[in-house]
Amino acid sequence: MTFDVRARRRANRQLRWVGGLVASLAMAFPAAAQDEGYCGDEGVWLQILGSGGSELTDQRSAASYLVWIDDTARLMVDAGSGSALRFDETGADMAGLDAIVFTRLGAATTADLPALLEGSVDAGRKGLLPVFGPSGNDLRPAIGDFVERLIGANGAYSELASFLTFRNAAGYKLSVREVAATGQRRWSRYSSDVLKLSAIPVHYGGIPALAWRVEIGEYVIVFAGSFSNQRDRVANFAKGADALVVSHAAPEAARGELREYHAIPSQLGRVAARAEARILVLGNRTSRTLGRESQSREAIEQHFTGPLVFANELECWGLPDKEDELP
Repeated sequence: MTFDVRARRRANRQLRWVGGLVASLAMAFPAAAQDEGYCGDEGVWLQILGSGGSELTDQRSAASYLVWIDDTARLMVDAGSGSALRFDETGADMAGLDAIVFTRLGAATTADLPALLEGSVDAGRKGLLPVFGPSGNDLRPAIGDFVERLIGANGAYSELASFLTFRNAAGYKLSVREVAATGQRRWSRYSSDVLKLSAIPVHYGGIPALAWRVEIGEYVIVFAGSFSNQRDRVANFAKGADALVVSHAAPEAARGELREYHAIPSQLGRVAARAEARILVLGNRTSRTLGRESQSREAIEQHFTGPLVFANELECWGLPDKEDELP
């Protein structure tokens, strides 16, 4: 029997924000959305493809996200291990994507990119697929070099090299674009008929990393990814975000090198409060923070009192209407 995932998505309009009810249910029953995983057919939705890190012990895919607009997945953020399977499970279609963006380059954020490309041969996509990622340094190659090493003619997956041209069975070509991950300048050079992208460099040890701002009409989603907040730029960049998506990889008690890469919960709370974010979504949950949600919540709520979501696989959150009052 054929499983029509799209028909089921339309028949199962999932989590909507009704006052604080949905947020409260998510806090009390963090796995409630996992069995459904289908977004509504109208409006703007944020879907969690992967909510974990790169560990083999957390039973989660690596952090990855989709932005849905009116029943079409239009943007993918990061493509770590497990994200290709989750993409398939959601009923998303590569033909509908406006772009794929990466917060940083490494196995935790890019491992499933080859699988997504190989699986898209019969997706019916045409034209270009923009792929945006950070510039490079001595620790990481720039996105252009990275993709060339990955799927170029002499790359690890050279059988996918035709995706860098139009001479392939899929019928579309990757358009790989580099975004500066150093300095103070805000990048804002892409828009489609439904969304606009901008990005800023963030501090992640010495590794080039970006935060992304997605504007869809009056709605804003900011994917800050993993950052230490040493540059203290995320709050201003995320000003007025309807949803601020951050990495929750370090507990409040974290010390030393870990804090070169990840903001601790109290810092995340301060950033969300200064940004006046409507919802704070905690992704990239690792063994260091899983099971410590109460402590993290307490540290965050010292500064941020809005709805707080601990991300789980395949959850889908409809952005609240502007006139809705959130708890």
